[in-house]
Amino acid sequence: MSIYPAYKKHLHILVAISLLVLAQSCASTFKHPVSPAPARLGEYSQVHKKETSQLPEPKEKVYAAVYNFRDQTGQYKLLENTASWSTVVTQGATSVLIQALEESKWFIAIEREGLSNLLNERRIIRQTQEQFKGSSSTLPPLLYAGIIIEGGIIAYESNIRTGGIGARYFGTGTSGQYREDQVTIYLRAVSTSTGRILKTVHASKTILSQKLDMGIFRFVSLKKLLEAEVGYTYNEPSFVAVQEAIDKAVLALIIEGLGDNLWELNNPNDINLSVINDYYEEKELSANTDYLGNTTSFRNKSYSVALKGSCTFLDGDTGNGRIKPAGSLTLGFLQKHPVNLLLDMGIGQAADEIYFETNFINAAAIAQFQLLHQYKNNPFIQLGYGVSFVTDNRWFENDPEWNTNVLQYLHFGAGYQWQINDWPLDIQVSVSNQFFLNDRFDGVSYGKYNDRVWMANLSLQYRFNISKQ
Repeated sequence: MSIYPAYKKHLHILVAISLLVLAQSCASTFKHPVSPAPARLGEYSQVHKKETSQLPEPKEKVYAAVYNFRDQTGQYKLLENTASWSTVVTQGATSVLIQALEESKWFIAIEREGLSNLLNERRIIRQTQEQFKGSSSTLPPLLYAGIIIEGGIIAYESNIRTGGIGARYFGTGTSGQYREDQVTIYLRAVSTSTGRILKTVHASKTILSQKLDMGIFRFVSLKKLLEAEVGYTYNEPSFVAVQEAIDKAVLALIIEGLGDNLWELNNPNDINLSVINDYYEEKELSANTDYLGNTTSFRNKSYSVALKGSCTFLDGDTGNGRIKPAGSLTLGFLQKHPVNLLLDMGIGQAADEIYFETNFINAAAIAQFQLLHQYKNNPFIQLGYGVSFVTDNRWFENDPEWNTNVLQYLHFGAGYQWQINDWPLDIQVSVSNQFFLNDRFDGVSYGKYNDRVWMANLSLQYRFNISKQ
């Protein structure tokens, strides 16, 4: 007796149990709360842990005053089907900035936000001392700041990037969605003696929200319904993003000030520490990065040469195709422009499962459209015209005859290109199709459509200039 019907009967239960086990493991990974948590000390941002805390010691700490570092966005939280008067970012950014200055160990923060309270308390102390003339104690003078830290939270952009993915089959499926916001702050150091703005820096941080869910809804029998759901939602706190952006701006202010000789290191050799070198590398990279985090690239090479390896698959009239090898050499022109011209010359094999197998030599002129030409990594599409010389298993055994074994085709392709670091090297992955203008590639003319050869391609491209000019 076959056990397949019994297995099929309980298949949905097994799938549901698997989903629940997977969800439980995910919940433990994301620390799903099962009871109230006790109070704990506040966490530090990743910038403080990995960068600010690694800064070397200053020769002398700088006295800094922060009067008001406020929210200048004027934005409120976005809620569906209701109005909210809660601000989208914290109104206590001054406290965050003061702690960031203090924790950097480069500044001595002076109280200025609550200056009226401080002055009032000092007046009370002075009056009390005057009432008891026997007391000889006097109040020391207030510290004054060498610089004032000004700025604020100047932008909060909602939904700069959203998306999702999902699949469902016979009532069983999973889906996910995400959303990214972005907060931007500016920071400037002002000299109290001259009023000159010594340095201005800015930093931004994305805020991620994501939702994952899995579920099954299926009748396992006539009167039995199986239903199971599990989900997870994560919203990165906007306060954490503001804290991290402020820490990043303080780090930038310290290192930029070192470069402008606003302050000095206790040990001048510390200028070569990795935390400082990494900052300048990131700054150089940020100059070529857009607001979505995509790295732009100025292409200054006009020509290219590429070696391409391919797998061919014949879609013809004689049966199902087999995977066969192919290779080609590609010369590229006009590489500086969004539209490139390619000359592709290659050899390969094509075959079906039973009847047909052949060698071929092809050459094609292809126009390649770079869809995101300004970025280092970008997708592309191709359109071209080519000619293929088809022989048998022995190369050049047959004489070429136009429209018999010398066949014209249209080239269609699409792929993605990755630039290797800052080198003039690219890796390209693509899928292309040779659509023949007649139906004689496999020697059989049958059916409604002409023969086609599909190719999966992997190539390494080198870009260069012929002359320095």
